[in-house]
Amino acid sequence: PGWLLSPAGRPYLDSILHKNQRRVFGLLERPALPPALAVPTVTYKLFLAGRSGVGKTALVAWLGGTPAPPAHHETLGIEATPLFWPAKPRASSRPVLFRLHLWD
Repeated sequence: PGWLLSPAGRPYLDSILHKNQRRVFGLLERPALPPALAVPTVTYKLFLAGRSGVGKTALVAWLGGTPAPPAHHETLGIEATPLFWPAKPRASSRPVLFRLHLWD
């Protein structure tokens, strides 16, 4: 669980942070890693559905490291938020970069 904060995982964490805040990537962007640290990217699409006002947008903002909207505004249509997260599976000696498409 502490791999990201270890010396081996820190460069991967630094690729998704800017001034200790999570960087916001566009739909076509991805973290820039040096060639020596290149890892496979695993993509998942997560669709959040639920009643109005339960906190779906606030959850996506929290996971993405952006401030949650201070007042409730209904999301019209679907908002897609890309989120990158590096991880090292226990059964593998090589890290992977998860690309999560959060659909709210």
